[in-house]
Amino acid sequence: MEIVLSGIRPTGNLHLGNYFGALQNFVKMQYEYKCYFFIADLHSLTTHPTPADLHGNVRTILAEYLACGIDPDVATIFVQSDIPEISELYLLLNMNAYIGELERTTTFKEKIRTQPDNVNAGLLTYPVLQAADILIHKATKVPVGKDQKPHLEITAKYARRFNQLYKVDYFPEPEAFNFGENLVKVPGLDGSAKMGKSAGNGIYLVDEPKVIRKKVMSAVTDTGPTEPNQQMTDGVKNLFTIMTIVSAQDTVAHFKEKYNSCEIRYGDMKKQLAEDIVTYLTPIREKINDIYKDNDYLRKVVNMGSEKARESASKTLREVREIIGFKPF
Repeated sequence: MEIVLSGIRPTGNLHLGNYFGALQNFVKMQYEYKCYFFIADLHSLTTHPTPADLHGNVRTILAEYLACGIDPDVATIFVQSDIPEISELYLLLNMNAYIGELERTTTFKEKIRTQPDNVNAGLLTYPVLQAADILIHKATKVPVGKDQKPHLEITAKYARRFNQLYKVDYFPEPEAFNFGENLVKVPGLDGSAKMGKSAGNGIYLVDEPKVIRKKVMSAVTDTGPTEPNQQMTDGVKNLFTIMTIVSAQDTVAHFKEKYNSCEIRYGDMKKQLAEDIVTYLTPIREKINDIYKDNDYLRKVVNMGSEKARESASKTLREVREIIGFKPF
């Protein structure tokens, strides 16, 4: 069975884009592949070195993953910092990672521009830690966005480099997992093509109804169509896209007909969309809150995940140490 690995940094709540995009695919994948899902708390320190509540952030993402359908009895869900083997492999891979190639990565150049006062060594070697995350479980497939593909290519390079340096055929070269038509892209409320954490244009899974209503009512639209079947502006198109995802088909058809006949009232559409989102998210939000408060369950999940992850990681690290030449007296 092929091994799939995916991680998320604990720097904010999950939103509709996460849920309808990758998360629903993860829920299906866990029964078809050997899946490792982890919370990348070490990675988060590269941009947030002094988090106000790192543990609380990890706890939040863990509760959201579980509430959305990740089954800890089927998949392995763990916290990155609980697996010390990752950090040791990161150290060993750094010995064969070159400063020049790391400085040329697109993401490093971007971070230098956006956070010039915090260009730390962890930021430079971020791709190496990401490679360690993947290679420690010898993952063959990694779901990544376009911005992360260069890092995955670097991981494949380090796998090849390790195999060549030590004349072994040990690490597989991971490939990008493409969801294809199964990936639902949820647009932002600001008229942009993507809902994202940093953009401030999203609806979060834990948002209360009044917050959802306020966000939807302030979503970007236009002055309305002036002729039948007029092409939609980005903001209006985005609202219809979200409505297609959360609302009943006859609701979508009703507002499309109103738009095409130039009779649409965006206020009415937004009110309907907000209520449909509230209806959809309420059981998920309630489940997240219940899981977040269940200390015993979260402890059980984390301990079980750590045990399964360390079983895989310790085997890889033991074999890597032997290949390099670290042997007991």
